Amino acid sequence: MKPGTVAPGQAPIVKRPRGLREGFKRPGVKEEQHRINQNIRNTPMVRVVGDDIEPGVYPIAKAIQMAEDLAVDLVEIAPNVDPPVCKLIDYGKYLYELKKKAKEVKAKASKVVVKDIRFGPHTDEHDFQFKKNHAMKFLQDGCKVKAFVFFRGREIVFKEQGTILLLRFASELEEYGKAEQLPVLEGKKMLMVLAPKKTK
Repeated sequence: MKPGTVAPGQAPIVKRPRGLREGFKRPGVKEEQHRINQNIRNTPMVRVVGDDIEPGVYPIAKAIQMAEDLAVDLVEIAPNVDPPVCKLIDYGKYLYELKKKAKEVKAKASKVVVKDIRFGPHTDEHDFQFKKNHAMKFLQDGCKVKAFVFFRGREIVFKEQGTILLLRFASELEEYGKAEQLPVLEGKKMLMVLAPKKTK
């Protein structure tokens, strides 16, 4: 068989250029989220940024060579501009930095916790005060309170009583929380949500 020919049923051998591999993946990186190295195609020029280099616009082949020389990856970070912006950085490190920033943003975002307080239409005074004190603590801790009256069977005829109970509940907690809505009937539940008052 002549050199360069392929036997029947055998896939042709494709020689890749030396240097960074196509679709190169760092250990621990499950899937590429960006185009890197030889996967950056269809663009003759790229704007290159990174440490220890002169930022500027370079031919893609030159940019990949720069990455090779520095033993890092060429990572496309802004594909929708002309020319695309690429950064010379270890791809695993780049993903770590993105993940770290995302965690910081998530930590700063306020998480709203909602606590349920359940009443019956015939809740006695002792139980009312007990649950009010719990709600007071929840609101002071920055949680929302979803107070609801649950009606069993024919108890639904006491819905007016449920409304009065919830309005009294909101009134006595006015110092700590504000009702987001008036009591509303949803099926067998009449509910109202209290949000904690913002401290100055």
